[in-house]
Amino acid sequence: MRWTLLLLVLSAPVLAQGGPPATRVAIDRVTVEEIAEGRTFVGTITAERTTIVGSETDGLVAEMLVNEGDRVEKGQPIAKLRTRLAELRLAGANALLRVREETLRERKNGSRPEEIAQAKARVAKADAEHETRLYQLKSAERLFESGTITEDEVKLARLAANAAEAALNEQRSGLALWKAGVREERILQASAQLEVTRAEAALLEEELARHTVRAPFAGYVVKKSSELGRWVAQGDPVVEIAALDQVDVVTHVPEGSIRHLRVGMKVGVTVAAVGAKPLEGTIVRIVPRADRRARTFPVKIRLQNTRTGKSVLLKDGMVARVTMAIGQKVRATLVPKDAITLGGPTPSLWLIDEQKSMATPMPVQLGISVGDRIQVKAAGLKEGQAVVVRGNERIFMPGPVQITNSGSGKAKPAGD
Repeated sequence: MRWTLLLLVLSAPVLAQGGPPATRVAIDRVTVEEIAEGRTFVGTITAERTTIVGSETDGLVAEMLVNEGDRVEKGQPIAKLRTRLAELRLAGANALLRVREETLRERKNGSRPEEIAQAKARVAKADAEHETRLYQLKSAERLFESGTITEDEVKLARLAANAAEAALNEQRSGLALWKAGVREERILQASAQLEVTRAEAALLEEELARHTVRAPFAGYVVKKSSELGRWVAQGDPVVEIAALDQVDVVTHVPEGSIRHLRVGMKVGVTVAAVGAKPLEGTIVRIVPRADRRARTFPVKIRLQNTRTGKSVLLKDGMVARVTMAIGQKVRATLVPKDAITLGGPTPSLWLIDEQKSMATPMPVQLGISVGDRIQVKAAGLKEGQAVVVRGNERIFMPGPVQITNSGSGKAKPAGD
């Protein structure tokens, strides 16, 4: 009442000067329906999930890339450890990998035409050498028969011929090998060596990757446990991350009321720390185990959060009040949620005098949500009255309005 009088006093000079221009608004109607009686429970806002991100390997922190309060995306680097030794080991493994690849390629390709041609030339040379030695042996035998040379000289000529024949056979075997190509066993051996080296290189790449600590999911850094220059062992905590794009309100419902709840039910949530505007949450968990002393069951309600600059509106640990449709049916006064305005001492709506096309503020007390409408309590508010649902943000004081629709006043069923 005091606020309404203050607005009327402030608007008096404007009205004396001919009045402000009419504000274009859309309206809807107040309805009265039977709904389940609402009960309010106190709960605590918690992150959808939290985790302590630890180091996957031992090392010295070379870079610390985040601070408490920073937002991180999934896979974003959080900290980097010193990687010089890991990089050197990986470089050596990659060099050996290239050697193994070239060895396998060479063996698969087999002999080149030039190599076969060289082998044929060596066979021809050995064949000519053999023919020469045979000719010398025959000449030595004739000279021995005529008594010109000794038996030892004939023996030396025969040994030379045998050596030339052995060299010829060796070159012929080499030519055959060049023509046949590399044996399958040697190709398989080179292939196995390549796979071993490739696995070792992949292992070293994974080891190098573990020197960068990354965020496992999108969220906010709520605790930092390491700093630049600190030595961390495998498993040591680096930061704690909380996922806050969605938050949960955890409340405890008495056993006499738990039977009225179900997963998927829409409930109203208010958080005094961020304003009196009602939020819509969804029951996602009803834990089927009661507190033995209080005989209450944990219920988890999920809310979509809102980003505000570099932070979020709803923060882990805030107190929330959850209003649930529990109990007997009662007749309730409902208005569209869009009719509620905030910013004053209490929530309010703009009531329309359709005959005079005038808007007047009315403080209200909020109740439970029913679909896209909400229960309100206010003296003098009656079924069928018109309230502003669009354009109310442009009304600053009681005054004339231009109504752009008739307002159906048809309420949607709860849960739509």
